[in-house]
Amino acid sequence: PQVHWVHTPIAGKRNAVRVGVEMSTYDISILVDSDTVWMPGTLEELIKPFADSRVGGVTTRQRILEPERSWITRWADWLENSRSLYAMPAQSVLGQVGCLPGRTIAFRRSILMRVMEKFMTEKFMGVFLEISDDRTLTNLTLKEGYRTVYQHTSLVYTDAPLKVKKLFKQQLRWARGSQYNTLRMMPWMLGHAPMLAVFMAMDIVLPFLLAGVIGGWIYRAAIGEGYNFYEAILEEFGFGSGLVWVIVLIVVSSVLSMAIRQLRHLAEKPSDFLRLPVFIIVSTAFLMPIRLIGFFRMGHAAGWGTRAGAYAGGDAPVTEAGAGGTDPESERLHRELDGFDSPARAGAAEDGVDELFGPLADDRVAGPTTGTTLLTRSSTRTMTRKAEAAPTAAPRRRLNPKAAWPYVIGFTIFALEAFLIV
Repeated sequence: PQVHWVHTPIAGKRNAVRVGVEMSTYDISILVDSDTVWMPGTLEELIKPFADSRVGGVTTRQRILEPERSWITRWADWLENSRSLYAMPAQSVLGQVGCLPGRTIAFRRSILMRVMEKFMTEKFMGVFLEISDDRTLTNLTLKEGYRTVYQHTSLVYTDAPLKVKKLFKQQLRWARGSQYNTLRMMPWMLGHAPMLAVFMAMDIVLPFLLAGVIGGWIYRAAIGEGYNFYEAILEEFGFGSGLVWVIVLIVVSSVLSMAIRQLRHLAEKPSDFLRLPVFIIVSTAFLMPIRLIGFFRMGHAAGWGTRAGAYAGGDAPVTEAGAGGTDPESERLHRELDGFDSPARAGAAEDGVDELFGPLADDRVAGPTTGTTLLTRSSTRTMTRKAEAAPTAAPRRRLNPKAAWPYVIGFTIFALEAFLIV
């Protein structure tokens, strides 16, 4: 088999990336999310840009599995396709894709080895974020002087949340991580990639502008000041009929404006034209507030945000046995791989030494054998006696004054809007 499995006692994706990259031996390392499915030709197309020695990182085109399952998956697929048709190709022309999405990305292993220490420990605003690992690796690759590009012909499918609550958590995690990295990367982008700086700055500024416009409209309507652009329509048709006309004009103009910006997607899926109003409402009313919350909260979250015990920067203790036992999910995976059930395993030696099981035993000690899998995983396992874990005190949270910076920046923007708009 060309797949090797290794257990690490340190939870978190960044540590898993570090372990895999350090174990790999080939020139290109590919990182793949567990909920991502490759298509025929995904790998072959993905590595083609590396023929250019200036290219350091490559990402794929990404779509959502079975988007017809719900309105959420349909909306998520639309967002992914729009990004693949507009933003990423535009940035790729300059060799400066600001974020190589982590569903499937490839990097030169030499780059990853050089930046690994920063990837695992570097802080900004006094905090280390476990999230946004793909954006961090993209930033570090750009800083190393390499190009980051998008390969349209390499296609993967991935999953999307089915519930609004989970979608909210996912989007909030992305909002925190992306804006955190934008501020951290801004000085470098202004000096080396000004166009990318504009792309990323707009991602932060637009939600604030939208909030300012809405706030100004509410304020002027409440105090009765300002110019009423719809007064002529209301006088011509009367308040009732005029209000209907105003609403119709707003909807039509919004749909046409969005349709122009979504022509490539609509050319692929014309039926989505009828869904444009819903797409606009969800993207605006749902995403914009999340972006604002993520901006203000970026200096607070030091972990993954949805998983307990995730790596949060710095060293973590490792027991002599390594794993200190196995969890139920690991047991299930091993039973599937080895053909052994749990009782058979329970009868194995438990004296704290390495023990081999099942038909994959030879492969477990053979080390890296694959010629194509670049994040190599070893399936050597350690069985230990189970013991009661000693109670540990919860880590004490320290006050981080630097976490106030997003609040200072955000409220300054709001103050300027109040002065200029209101």
